[in-house]
Amino acid sequence: MQSLNQWKADEYDNKLAFVSGYGKNLISWLQPKKGEYILDLGCGTGDLTHEISLCEVEIVGIDASSDMIRRARDKYPHLEFKAGDGHYFETNRLFDAIFSNAALHWMRDPELVVSSIWNALKPGGRFVAEFGGKGNVDIIVHALEEVIERSTGMDASARNPWYFPTIGEYSSLLEKQGFMVRQAYHYDRPTKLSDGDRGIEGWLSQFGGDYFQGLDTKQIQEICLETSKRVVPQLWKEDAIYADYKRLRVEAVKPVI
Repeated sequence: MQSLNQWKADEYDNKLAFVSGYGKNLISWLQPKKGEYILDLGCGTGDLTHEISLCEVEIVGIDASSDMIRRARDKYPHLEFKAGDGHYFETNRLFDAIFSNAALHWMRDPELVVSSIWNALKPGGRFVAEFGGKGNVDIIVHALEEVIERSTGMDASARNPWYFPTIGEYSSLLEKQGFMVRQAYHYDRPTKLSDGDRGIEGWLSQFGGDYFQGLDTKQIQEICLETSKRVVPQLWKEDAIYADYKRLRVEAVKPVI
């Protein structure tokens, strides 16, 4: 259920800071209030957890990657971070709000995740999230899967680790659970990659691990290079590669019954 991707926390901070950078804008949807108890679900290395904490709230960050949690604790020792699976997390104390940025698309059973979120929220509590929406990184994914299938004969699409829903799919899922969906927004967000013309190779080394299970280092390097050659002409703009990100942003409330 959880992705097999092996996160490299230090490399994530050095080369993929855009993940939390873009997420800062999502805090405006959360509108944290002084004294609230908030969960950052899929907190990564803790940058947004820290940002939210500046609003004088009590906040906990959880992430499935123990390396991400290690890095978050090193950076922000005054905050609480826990390793945990977003499908099954539980709490002894209900949250006023649950926040999640760039994490839910890694959780392949969204019904379990939404149920866990519901159970962890107070009545009247709110859920604010942004993650990959329908069509996210389609150009990269289609090229990668074609290259893998051609070079290995494997069904690469069966290894796709992501859940990228439409507004309708995800809103319906939330409403079925009992949430009131207040806002839902799907938008294009071309995202500049670091490393110049090698940006796709770096992106795949961080995010593409599920596709490469059982392959040797040489095979992986060749697949990444060939994928990059295919997509760079489509994604290069002026001075860099801009990955074809499409994001889904939602705000929902657990009604007071």
